[in-house]
This record gives sequence, structure tokens and C-alpha cells, in this order.
Amino acid sequence: MTNTSFRVHAVAAATLDEIRRTGRDAADQAVESVVAGGGEPLRCCLRDAEEGEELALFGYAPPGTAGPYREIGPVFAHAAACSGPDGAGGHPAAWRGRPQVLRAYDREGRICGGRLHDGADPETVIAELFADASVWQLHSRNVVYGCFMFAVRRVAG
Repeated sequence: MTNTSFRVHAVAAATLDEIRRTGRDAADQAVESVVAGGGEPLRCCLRDAEEGEELALFGYAPPGTAGPYREIGPVFAHAAACSGPDGAGGHPAAWRGRPQVLRAYDREGRICGGRLHDGADPETVIAELFADASVWQLHSRNVVYGCFMFAVRRVAG
């Protein structure tokens, strides 16, 4: 199923540029340099790392959360700028079939729902969550570690 009422967002290029330039993350901790073992989910281009790639591991505060709902968690990105995700803005093809939690947030940055999905048809789950008018954006999260994967926002229309 294809749904054009939303867009998937990787970690913003400007945010990644700042982290790479300063070597500091959202918690003001030093960014760690890592050589990929293979399979690390890259939040810059929304695919898994290949063995041997140079990565940065850092604490990231996902957008659109506030107060006690603001979290900082570990994420991987390429150590140097990359081409970024597929420009279409849909669910990352490389991560289709991967079970994820979709956590819903309202405009005040508070959690207002969510769902676990098996990854087979994420667009349907996204559409179902966005059917609730109070849902402003979604965060896709890793099931085991709870780490932020990407944001999903409605397309203005």
C-alpha cells in the first residue's frame, strides 16, 4: 500500500553537520568513532551499515518532543556526510519487514499513543495512527533497544 499523506525523515543533515563539526552530541558528550561490524541502523541514510564503514555513535534527541517526553538515545550515522535517504520520503525499503514500534506524539510533544507493527505493511499502521487528529508526528523505534530510527510527519495539504 502506498500512502502519500506522510513523509519519513532521517536525522536532519544540519544536525549531523553540527555533531560532526563539534564532536559533541545532544547531551554534550563526545561523539564516539566506530568501525561498523555490519547491520548498525544508520539514521543519516536510513539503511544498515556495511562491515568496515566509518560511523559516529552519539546521543540524539528526536524532534518534536518536550518536557519529560524529551529523550536522548544512542544512534549511528556515517562519520562523514553521505547522500542521505531515498528522496521519495517513504518507509525505508531496507527496513521493510523489520518489526518496529511507532510512537505517536501530539503538537505539545507528548506521547499520545502508538503501535507495534511487524514491518510487513508499515504504511497501513502509519495511516491508522494518523487517523487520530491529535497525532502530529510519529517516531519509529527499534523494538529491542527502543532507539529512535526516524520521524514520520504528515504532509501539509
